[in-house]
Amino acid sequence: MANIAHFMIPADNVDRAKHFYHNLLGWKIEPTKNPMDPAKMAAMQYHDIRTGSAKEGEMNTGGLYKRHMTESILTFVEVEDIDKVLSKVEKLGGRVTMQKEEIKGVGLTAVIEDSEGNVIGLWKPEML
Repeated sequence: MANIAHFMIPADNVDRAKHFYHNLLGWKIEPTKNPMDPAKMAAMQYHDIRTGSAKEGEMNTGGLYKRHMTESILTFVEVEDIDKVLSKVEKLGGRVTMQKEEIKGVGLTAVIEDSEGNVIGLWKPEML
């Protein structure tokens, strides 16, 4: 069964959002150390979020980044076979809004819109 694995929060002002979530919920929010393209990450002002200690069956990671459109919080679902899931999207009345993309050191991601217009990210972790 696919489980929620990661979330991303867009912000008009990243510093203000960091302050809000850290002071409201105690989240640790720091610039990402992800090996992805440094220029792209800098432009996004991408920060990693740790929501607490990892516990069995619970998610504790997220991201905060500079909003670039009108997107809302994006939740990523971990899947075993991203190609298999993507092949079903349109058949079930949804659409793929971002094709599968590899993020080195992270895995494969894609973004879909469900049959009701909700946006969901898909993530297949990189095998170490």
